Amino acid sequence: MNINEIKSAVEAGQFDESFRLLYGETEIAKKRYAAACDSFKALYPQSGEIRFFSAPGRTEVGGNHTDHQHGCVLAASVNLDVIAVVSENEDGIIRIKSEGYPEDCVEIGDLAKKENESGKAIALIRGVCHKFAEAGCQLKGFNAYTTSNVLKGSGLSSSAAFEVLIGTILNGMFFENKMAPIEIAKIGQFAERDYFDKPCGLLDQMASSMGGFTYADFNDPANPITESVDLDITGYGYSLCFVETGGDHTNLTPDYAGITLECKAISEALGVEFLRDADEEKFYSQIPELREKCGDRAILRAFHFFHEQARVEDQKNALKKGDFEEFLKLVNASGQSSFDYLQNLYSLSDVSMQGIPLGIAFTKDFLKETGACRVHGGGFAGAVQCYVPTDKVEEFKEYSEKFFGKGNCHVLSIRPVGGYEIK
Repeated sequence: MNINEIKSAVEAGQFDESFRLLYGETEIAKKRYAAACDSFKALYPQSGEIRFFSAPGRTEVGGNHTDHQHGCVLAASVNLDVIAVVSENEDGIIRIKSEGYPEDCVEIGDLAKKENESGKAIALIRGVCHKFAEAGCQLKGFNAYTTSNVLKGSGLSSSAAFEVLIGTILNGMFFENKMAPIEIAKIGQFAERDYFDKPCGLLDQMASSMGGFTYADFNDPANPITESVDLDITGYGYSLCFVETGGDHTNLTPDYAGITLECKAISEALGVEFLRDADEEKFYSQIPELREKCGDRAILRAFHFFHEQARVEDQKNALKKGDFEEFLKLVNASGQSSFDYLQNLYSLSDVSMQGIPLGIAFTKDFLKETGACRVHGGGFAGAVQCYVPTDKVEEFKEYSEKFFGKGNCHVLSIRPVGGYEIK
């Protein structure tokens, strides 16, 4: 279908089944995809066959900053995503115009890293393309318009969703979908780490690419062990809410890198590369030496890792047994550990900005003895993840938006699929 035909198909309901799968509704999705078609047509009026792709944001449920130490995590894809309207072209150039940003152009014959692209979206595009070409994919040029409702600065990982989106496009259009979701996730991590120059684990990309609710063990990051876990939050009488507290992750790379570097300092002092391989008893026995060599904050962050690693297993087991109240207790314990030991709730670059601690304080005051809340994702700025009794959700939205502004409390659902072509 050309751009006019596919827009008419959207409006006629031909994609409703896919929309219900991804979003649980159709009307908002129809308007969103139709508008994206209009934007694409204005940019690339001479395009031919049109295809739709989507990649979701993700929520980290357990395992705060454990993945980069080869630990275990619980994560899920959510019903917020980055979508793309795409058409192949004949000039060997990949053009991607993302809503609100300048167009990025990458020549398929020039995929080496460019130092001047560090920290820019074009680096992610080039890095993903490089890995697909390396795997034998015969790349061709294409034009794409993307738009995202993944909340920027919320920790829902808009960058990982974008990486997975590019990988899903390349896989579907030029590689006969031969690349498995976990491999697309690894390629996204490579692009972010080696081309974009942001240290990261594999959690974000894995959750976006695989979809659903997933447990993952990164003891061998090249071959992570993954397991799908059933979690119907609404079935337990709760809803998953995200409260955006303000702030942006854009300038926080040094804060994230600091966690990785301090964990590495401890692991190397213990004679291993990653904390996952460290002897915990040896860690406790060498605290005096570690204080002198690595500093107290590094020790506290390692302390968080050891306990958080065990908590992930306990959370998984609680969900398998259907003990949601125990799961919620563990969510609160994880959040407290991130606050006290990992220390990733605000940036030391501006201690006057403490939106996440503020959001947690207000949420705990509202929930009293029910539900749970914690920092979401990488931290330092962004959102609070909240498990709120469903019968109190509207009251909670009104309450939290008094502090953080109208529209800053979002009720999310877990999306059953990851990177996806809408057909």
